[in-house]
Amino acid sequence: MNICVFLSAADLDDRYTVPAREFAELLGRGGHTLVWGGSESGLMKVVADGVQAAGGRLVGVSVEFLAAKARTNADEMVIARDLAERKALLLEKADAVVIMVGGTGTLDEATEILELKKHGKHTKPVVLLNTAGFYDGLRQQFQRMEDEGFLPVPLTDLVFFAKDGVGALAYLEEAAGHQ
Repeated sequence: MNICVFLSAADLDDRYTVPAREFAELLGRGGHTLVWGGSESGLMKVVADGVQAAGGRLVGVSVEFLAAKARTNADEMVIARDLAERKALLLEKADAVVIMVGGTGTLDEATEILELKKHGKHTKPVVLLNTAGFYDGLRQQFQRMEDEGFLPVPLTDLVFFAKDGVGALAYLEEAAGHQ
């Protein structure tokens, strides 16, 4: 399965890097392909290293203004013109999406993927990997949106919240078997 992972390119502490490395190893050992932003920095590098070391493939989609930070030994690397093209290519190359910890770029990617799913533009499973409770506030906001009628489909049809990488991958594999 080609699994797109949206995540930070920042250098983060062990409470984020250790679970990210464990998830990456699960992906690689499972024979999955990581589709990601292509960066050789921060958490993006941690995940790419883990997938590659465990035998998985790497498909990167960088963007022109970040091309100098792109991983040079990925199995495939595409350089998009801009962020909009990058997001479209990442989704196109993926069978499923996992959203890990990140900043405004990751949040932008997450909300766009969920908006497209809400409108039926894709049916790919989406998981928010809620490492260390990082997305507790966002989950609460999404629940409020659903409760107050802002979501035309149930939240559970849009996204699955996983506490850890094992739960995230189990959900994706089950969802892939039902598609």
